[in-house]
Amino acid sequence: MSKNQKNSHDVRLMQQRIDEGILLAQRRLLKRGLHDDLSFIVCSEGHVQEVPAKEISKF
Repeated sequence: MSKNQKNSHDVRLMQQRIDEGILLAQRRLLKRGLHDDLSFIVCSEGHVQEVPAKEISKF
């Protein structure tokens, strides 16, 4: 494996780990929101809106 291929592989692996960490953080935040009956402020299609945690199911 060439140096460029190794660097590219390392970058992909690092990005995968970052993505997994973000997903884990989102799931934990949603779990806390469900437990404490919270709502979240989200921007969807250019509109800012308040969404109760119990209505979020995308994770």
